[in-house]
Amino acid sequence: MNFGLDRLLSDDALRAQLKGRRVALLAHPASVTKDLTHAVDALAACPEITLSAAFGPQHGMKGDLQDNMMESPDYSDPVHGFPVFSLYGEVRRPTDASMETFDVILVDLQDLGCRIYTFITTLLYVLEAAAKHGKAVWVLDRPNPAGRPVEGQTLLAGWESFVGAGPMPMRHGMTLGELGHWFIAHHDLDVEYKVVEMQGWAPEQGPGFGWPLGERAWINPSPNAPNLSMARAYAGTVMLEGTTLSEGRGTTRPLELFGAPDIDARAVIAEMRALAPDWLGGCVLRDMWFEPTFHKHVGKLCSGVQIHVDHPGYDHAAFKPWRVQALGFKAIRRLYPDYDLWRDFRYEYAFGKLPIDVINGGPGLREWVDDAGATPVDLDAATTPDEAAWDETRRPFLLY
Repeated sequence: MNFGLDRLLSDDALRAQLKGRRVALLAHPASVTKDLTHAVDALAACPEITLSAAFGPQHGMKGDLQDNMMESPDYSDPVHGFPVFSLYGEVRRPTDASMETFDVILVDLQDLGCRIYTFITTLLYVLEAAAKHGKAVWVLDRPNPAGRPVEGQTLLAGWESFVGAGPMPMRHGMTLGELGHWFIAHHDLDVEYKVVEMQGWAPEQGPGFGWPLGERAWINPSPNAPNLSMARAYAGTVMLEGTTLSEGRGTTRPLELFGAPDIDARAVIAEMRALAPDWLGGCVLRDMWFEPTFHKHVGKLCSGVQIHVDHPGYDHAAFKPWRVQALGFKAIRRLYPDYDLWRDFRYEYAFGKLPIDVINGGPGLREWVDDAGATPVDLDAATTPDEAAWDETRRPFLLY
């Protein structure tokens, strides 16, 4: 199969549309060709394309910054000499001055298919700036490695943030190019927009179910996104950022596990199975031990739960990462009613709100966990209509 970048590089007619126009690139470390050449170098080698600027999202163009709210500076590309503007530094939206450095911006970002992954918010901000300044936006489309399934509650009005670009569920089931079309329609933007579509993407086909296993190398789009298993689990495990539990940062399997020194993972798994065994389909939960080398519980032995989604019995349609992690929280709350679960700290520039609520786009998940009388049936009743509504909303914008 070919990603959008590969198609642009191989299609003379597409590249001809860029001739004579100043071109910017929004990219990160995973913005590579099939042969692993970075987009900056591949595009700079095209005589029809004049690269005049580049932009880096959260974690930077180089992908070197580990945690949230670690900001990247602007700099000059050491090989090609053009300016590289940070969209996760002093600003998160393109400045008027940076918008004057190009005519067309190519967006080549590997997404993870989760509302909270900030690259989709950056795309929205770029589209809004392009509409204001009369610039064109081309998305060089890439796979959604989490595939087409939809899961989670819709972000509520008033809960928009840098990790909440709009009223969609946690797992949106769209590609970046498709989301661009939805953003334009939802926000009524007047902008020149083009998606350079992939060829041969088969999101319903195993064993990848969104990612072309065996065809394309996995490159970390951010430091703690090391593999397909993480991408599949992320729509649930990202909620751990709003808790005192470790999400495995400081281990070799970040965002595939959760734990802490003061829980019994085996008891947690048993409680999860007792509460809602039907929510645990498609994956295998294994109790294990880990000791983070940095971040939460650094240097402490933690009892943990690893969510395995790379085994022969993996069922893509049955796996519900958001519900699996919600059930983990509920089990801990039932086993340890007074557990200090919700972390309160500065989170992604949305101050004055609990991070767990910012992550979920409202307080509903947290309130369900903390309500001793609330059952899995209650969370399903509150969530399933949102999922069905989004499935219909996104349908006109699907390209594949």
